[in-house]
Amino acid sequence: MTTDHSLTSALTRHIAQTITGHGGWIGFDEFMALALYTPGLGYYANDSTKFGSLPYATQGDTPTPGSDFVTAPEMTPLFGQTLATQVAQALQVTQTAEVWEFGAGSGALALQVLGALTAMGQPLACYTIVDLSGSLRARQQKTLEKYADLVRWVSELPDTLQGVVIGNEVLDAMPVKLLARAGGMWHERGVALAQAGEAAAFVWRDVSTDLRPPLEPLGAHDFLTEIHPQAQSFVRTLGDKLSAGALFFIDYGFPEAEYYHAQRHMGTVMCHRAHQSDTDPLVDVGMKDITAHVDFTGIALAAQDADMGVLGYCTQARFLMNCGLLERLEEASTVQRVQAQKLIMEHEMGELFKVIGLFKGEPWDALGFAHGDRTDRL
Repeated sequence: MTTDHSLTSALTRHIAQTITGHGGWIGFDEFMALALYTPGLGYYANDSTKFGSLPYATQGDTPTPGSDFVTAPEMTPLFGQTLATQVAQALQVTQTAEVWEFGAGSGALALQVLGALTAMGQPLACYTIVDLSGSLRARQQKTLEKYADLVRWVSELPDTLQGVVIGNEVLDAMPVKLLARAGGMWHERGVALAQAGEAAAFVWRDVSTDLRPPLEPLGAHDFLTEIHPQAQSFVRTLGDKLSAGALFFIDYGFPEAEYYHAQRHMGTVMCHRAHQSDTDPLVDVGMKDITAHVDFTGIALAAQDADMGVLGYCTQARFLMNCGLLERLEEASTVQRVQAQKLIMEHEMGELFKVIGLFKGEPWDALGFAHGDRTDRL
């Protein structure tokens, strides 16, 4: 039996027991949380390689499993170096000296931001990483050995915090609830058990619900979508705890009007493994990532609930160019230029990925939103 199969079987049994303990059905948000974060078994809690540039590595002539997807910091160091320009301005304006990063992945973004802040001479008291994954924490510690005196790891938030918060592809990994409209009636889509031989298998099951998306999609056709109570609660919690500072989240998603548009009737839940995508989160649990696009309007409203304001909202391409990426490209090698172009090209990451900036205290003009701000579309 392979390690992958053993891990998947153990997680499947654990989820099956949970479903049984809940009367035979759990909401998709709970299933997603178990699949991703069950200690030692969930995708982000096991030892499989998540982040990198290749789907397979090689040892001699033998191919071995490699990464499942590549994020912007693994693509090019210019991403974190450019983001650091915005971080430095935010530290100065808010008169704080701490950076908090959520879901630090391989540690590449922290390494880039720390290096750039150091080169700028920006004073920094602490760089705190909040990550639930023990295996990723070990990788981060190795990556960030050079900054061991500045970096610390925590698994829980303090009662109060201040500084600049950053999160790259964090919100999309937070569990979502699935809502399905069929025959004009809304249901919550969850997960139940179906016996397949001797092994448990998961199947979809819809139950009636009073839950609704924030916008009713036009038309009477069947519709599948997500709502994001956990991501919104996360933002409200940060806002309640933040005494001074700013937050910047970078992720793929849409404002509410686009998210719940009638044409987006299949939802946005996707799975990622070995640089391949699929739409079935009920198989190979624990061995692939599960994500959903971000409803940025919901994030902005959650921030407002926590007495925060919006600094700006724009595409990743516009944000990085506002922060000086094009000037950095002039001094970059040809290889670096090619990689960095993917960050801003419309058909790559430039348009789909967005950046939202939030603040506590008095509003100020953030560099990243100087041109192309789309806050009015939220």
